[in-house]
Amino acid sequence: MKKNKIIDVKVEKMNYPNFSLGAYQGVDVQFKGGLLGQTCRVKITRNRSTKKKAKFLEVVEHSYLENAKDFCPNADICGGCAYQRLPYETELMLKLDMIKRLLEEEGIKKSFDVSINRSPLTKAFRNKMEYTFGDSQKDGPLVLGLHRQGKFYELVDTLGCNIVDSDFEIIRRFVQEYFRRKNAHFYHRTNRSGLLRHLIVRKAMHTGELMVVLVTTSDQAFDEIKKDLFAQALLKADTKGDIVSIYHVTNDSLADAVIPEKVELLYGKNNIEEEMMGLSFKISPFSFFQPNVFMAEKLYQKAFEFAGVNKDTKVLDLYSGTGTITQLMAKVCKKATGIEIVEESVDKARENAKINQIENIEFICGDVLKEIENVRGDFDVVVLDPPREGIHPKAINKIIDINPDKFVYISCNPKTQVRDIKIFEENAYFVKKYQVFDQFVNSRHVETIALLSRK
Repeated sequence: MKKNKIIDVKVEKMNYPNFSLGAYQGVDVQFKGGLLGQTCRVKITRNRSTKKKAKFLEVVEHSYLENAKDFCPNADICGGCAYQRLPYETELMLKLDMIKRLLEEEGIKKSFDVSINRSPLTKAFRNKMEYTFGDSQKDGPLVLGLHRQGKFYELVDTLGCNIVDSDFEIIRRFVQEYFRRKNAHFYHRTNRSGLLRHLIVRKAMHTGELMVVLVTTSDQAFDEIKKDLFAQALLKADTKGDIVSIYHVTNDSLADAVIPEKVELLYGKNNIEEEMMGLSFKISPFSFFQPNVFMAEKLYQKAFEFAGVNKDTKVLDLYSGTGTITQLMAKVCKKATGIEIVEESVDKARENAKINQIENIEFICGDVLKEIENVRGDFDVVVLDPPREGIHPKAINKIIDINPDKFVYISCNPKTQVRDIKIFEENAYFVKKYQVFDQFVNSRHVETIALLSRK
């Protein structure tokens, strides 16, 4: 077998989050993508005698597990959701099995049960979507959608997407047709020309408030008059919720990502307001908020339960974002302190605390690695909710040195969480409880929460 050889492999095992393993002529083959039971066409990228790595190309034969009766019409072409064809109970079992195996293979000392919490909604649950302008085929009509699976330039017109409610589709299609009529061009990275780049839609699921963020280049064709006309037209879209905020963001960077070089409010408020567990939260264009608010409520309730706070407890919340968990803890505990590096999120956290009339709370803007040394006082509980990369290697021992009774570690990447837990175990903290939350229905990802206590 030579490098770049194309072969068909049946997936016999899956490792979290999306590594498929199979065999070809008695030799193990590993690749990203695929699903248990599928036969996938792959290209060999690393040729070793005992184990070969490959790149996923396409599904040749669907899995016996893929027998859902109601799935998205874009399931086979869109790169957004990997598990659309799975019945939900099957998806839960598959994810739980991968997490259990991850813990076992990494040698986490298990004196606890592991279970998975299902999402209250399996359709129309997402509160934020980021769409891209482009085309579905070369020189085809303008498309506002998501990237095609395995492709960088080709887009999918996501008509019928079932992870968002109807307001997202109404706005997406309205904006797509609006700029088609204007004969506007999307941004071409190769020649660095064109106007349209992305569209972000955010919805507060409990209040119905909608925010729309149009991202373009600084092309002078989109002047102040045309911006106003766009905003006025968008307000006529027949949405169930109210569009209360419209932004224009300028981005001339080469990266295929939304980089807000200039942010301009075209209409309405500078935020939308969401409600969660008796608290109100203002959400700005780029502040973090859990994408599945219905599941987040269950996750935060479990974090609150694990922490076991009372009126004498002092809580430190690291990577606190917009301060959701910090405020929930502060409602009961003696004092809660949050540390977050994103200034916009910290500003919103402070604003939200004022709205909710919470005074026994403090938010510090800065890098956890540096600010952890400046925090004063003894803490009974430390909450951790780091980004996907996990805790910075230089920060983890400083965090452990706080020496609280408990750590509550929330993670959107169980692999890095397990890596960090092993360091906690080396310092006499062990997992007492562990739960999985299906925060990202139809995708390969989950959120997990671990309670770590002293030995």
